[in-house]
Amino acid sequence: MLKLALSIRQPWAWAILHAGKDIENRAWRTQFRGPFYIHAAGGMTRDEYEAYLDFTRDRYRFAFPQALPAPRPELLARGGIIGSAELVDCVADHPSPWFVGPFGFVLRKPRPLPFRPLKGALRFFIVPEEVQ
Repeated sequence: MLKLALSIRQPWAWAILHAGKDIENRAWRTQFRGPFYIHAAGGMTRDEYEAYLDFTRDRYRFAFPQALPAPRPELLARGGIIGSAELVDCVADHPSPWFVGPFGFVLRKPRPLPFRPLKGALRFFIVPEEVQ
């Protein structure tokens, strides 16, 4: 059976595994359902990191205060698999405070895994057997 991964920029990937982020926002729909690896993208700008902090602190601070203490940028793993989750639905609206759309991948059962270096790709991509 093929194992798929989805590359997600930090610190959003970290938030799925450690801060209750139950939606992954995308501009595209997917028919895929099932478990997948969470791949932390290799890049992360200071602006992206600060956007996460602004999002959790200013826009939704009462909805998920646990999301505020993201690790410092240099402590966030990048460029490899960091966990797994199950995609259970793809929606155009959702009550989760993490949903901003236009589409949301509804996630369940996040699980941190030991870091495994791997180059990412767009959309869902196949993880080589030697990395699984």
